[in-house]
Amino acid sequence: MDAYDIVVLGGGSGSQVATAAADQGLEAAVVEPGPLGGACITRGCVPSKALIHRADLVSDVREAEKFGVPARLHGIDYGEITASIRETVYEKASNQESSLQDTENIALYRGEGRFVDDRTIEIELNGKGNETAEISGDTVVIAVGGRPMVPPIDGLEDVDYRTSDDALFLEDRPDELVIVGGGYIGAELGYFFGALGADVSIVGRSDQLVPREDDDVSGVVTESLETYCDVYTGYEAGSVAETDGRVTVTAKPAGEDESGDDTVELTADDLLLATGRRPNTDTLDLETTGVKTDETGYVETDDRLETAVDGVWALGDVLGEQPFKHAADDESKVVAANVLDDAGKTIDSEAMPHAIFTSPRVASVGQTEGELEDAGREYEAVTVPYGAAPMGMILEADDGFVKAIAGPDGDILGCHIVGPQAPTLLHEVVVAMDGGGTVDDVAGPVHVHPALNEVVYAAFEELSDAKYSTAPDWRDVSGRD
Repeated sequence: MDAYDIVVLGGGSGSQVATAAADQGLEAAVVEPGPLGGACITRGCVPSKALIHRADLVSDVREAEKFGVPARLHGIDYGEITASIRETVYEKASNQESSLQDTENIALYRGEGRFVDDRTIEIELNGKGNETAEISGDTVVIAVGGRPMVPPIDGLEDVDYRTSDDALFLEDRPDELVIVGGGYIGAELGYFFGALGADVSIVGRSDQLVPREDDDVSGVVTESLETYCDVYTGYEAGSVAETDGRVTVTAKPAGEDESGDDTVELTADDLLLATGRRPNTDTLDLETTGVKTDETGYVETDDRLETAVDGVWALGDVLGEQPFKHAADDESKVVAANVLDDAGKTIDSEAMPHAIFTSPRVASVGQTEGELEDAGREYEAVTVPYGAAPMGMILEADDGFVKAIAGPDGDILGCHIVGPQAPTLLHEVVVAMDGGGTVDDVAGPVHVHPALNEVVYAAFEELSDAKYSTAPDWRDVSGRD
């Protein structure tokens, strides 16, 4: 049995801990059965956003005439779109694998690992039949990520369906598609397929799509998706059936049975399940260890990301709180600092941003109004339309807005942006929050004119005690007060 200073289970963000250890001269091992880079590179963020970029281009062509630029779309080579994206992302994964293999002091095991005890891992090696390897680590990092959740729907076992893992590289675009799930994955893929001409129906249990967002954000996303898809909010899939290669989803009002008059039947060529993700911890035989998980399989850690077992750490999607690639990368830095330098560093998610790549874009950080109301916290919120910035008027981003939320002392509690470049605009707010700043730290600095970030400026100026006179007067621009 080979022994290492650090063993990392998972070849995504967790491999950064192994690289940091190797840089200090320690012996590290990475265990990964699939492509290197984690779900983000080949099954998530990168390919999905590449697809959405193509959807944006199609939408721009179709809407160009309203800006006085008549344009026509002469067809879409769907197979070429997905083939080129697949080639790009798998080349990146291959490059990451080569880089890891070429790194001194790192051993890469291609296979699925499971615990024998707290620090011993048995690996079922890829392509080796029943051949296994056994390794141990003074420190072990659990970073095996997650996978799409398959809900318990009657008849699903007899129906062909897709998840986000296998919907990204289809050779042909489905003519008709039913998406079950109204979260960010369902919304993003609904926009993509709808923009490229498929007849898409989205079934979501909540009253609005992306229900975890601020209510105003969810409202705009839902209304926008209705221009690309048939949206059935407040519904859930009660049963599915397949006949002659076509799938029928019987959707019923959430919490009711299928006997009511409001039940609808949606028939399509393809069914896509986008009902969330689950951690891959069920593959690890954690019962042979002292590592604790919650009832849904997410690993429990302290605020330093150490599990109930000394020397066993966890990061990424196995934690469940912040299922984002950028969060996992940040967590890898925390684990590396604590493991290698005994830094006592803790995780702080108050200023953890996220984005949704629908049309319009969404970006959020901090708390929503609903969360603050539920907590009984005092706050002030200001919502400013994109028309507050001349660039917002130029882009005709009529449904765009910035909502800034602050506490009584000017502390930034949250910010929610809907509209063009929202994920980019959010970052000055993230920087201010991360540094413990107040609304004045966003409203005080001079902002470029004309630029979209003036709308962020306007929202925070309205909350600021300073009332800087250089901020644009958004009431005059938008007609709102």
